[in-house]
This record gives sequence, structure tokens and C-alpha cells, in this order.
Amino acid sequence: MSLEEEIGRLLKKHKLTLAIAESATGGLLTHLITNVSGSSEYCEGGMVTYSNRMKEEELGVKEETLKKHGAVSSQVAEEMASGIRRKRGVDIALSTTGIAGPTGATPGKPVGLFYIGLSSAWGTLSEKYQFQGTRLQNKQSAVDQALSMLKHHLLKYYP
Repeated sequence: MSLEEEIGRLLKKHKLTLAIAESATGGLLTHLITNVSGSSEYCEGGMVTYSNRMKEEELGVKEETLKKHGAVSSQVAEEMASGIRRKRGVDIALSTTGIAGPTGATPGKPVGLFYIGLSSAWGTLSEKYQFQGTRLQNKQSAVDQALSMLKHHLLKYYP
């Protein structure tokens, strides 16, 4: 059973709903979740919010958060996750933001830097990752970590 199938089984078992907000992964996470037959029972959908304007308008990410911390930050990942959770009225939300590469690095924010956010009734958190691959490898690594993060959350809070 794939990781996304196992996540789907857990979400269905506990009658939980999921929504996803993606930036640097460009819809890849939502694709994998919805590639599981029957995923419409638990996945409300995903939103690719690539620009800061979309993050603000669609997810409620604060302009001051973007200015102070930048789009690739734990704070933005958390605001993205809590924003889509609130907007879609779901039980759990995931978010991804990062620098897939090969361009886009800034001082202190290298290519391969990603933050993954998760929001549920248990709170909102984010995790930082640094990957070292090509653009597609970095995106895939971020998605793999997001799926793993979601699985661990489900197993911890919904045994």
C-alpha cells in the first residue's frame, strides 16, 4: 500500500477531511492524494498559490508576515495551512512552500529549502527541510515529507 493510500484509509476510517495549499510543489501533493481511487470522500481539493498576492487573497496570509519572513518561511507555511483549513472548513490541512531551484535562492535561503505546514484541531505547526536535488527531485522530496508528516499526525492523534 502506498503512503497516500494509507493516508486515505486513515482519513476515511476517522471520517476526516483534507485540503492542501501548495506553492513550490505546484500541485504535485494534491495530485498524489487525489490519484487514490475514492479520495473524493476525504479530499476537498488543493490550491496552488504561487504568488504572494494569491497567498494573501486566497489563504489570508498576512502581508506583514510575507514582508518580515518571506514566502519561504515557517510562518507562511503555517498561515497557508491554517488559512486553507479555515476557508475550506476541513479537519486537516497541509501546505508547502519552498525554493525548488535551480534559481530563486537568496542569502540565507538556498535552493532546496522547504517548509511544510499542517493545521488541525490539535494546532498548527511547520517543519523545515533542506533538499539537494534537481527541481523535480526537490519537489518530490517535499511531497514525500508532507505525506509522511500527515501520516504521523494521523497515527498520533487518530489511532
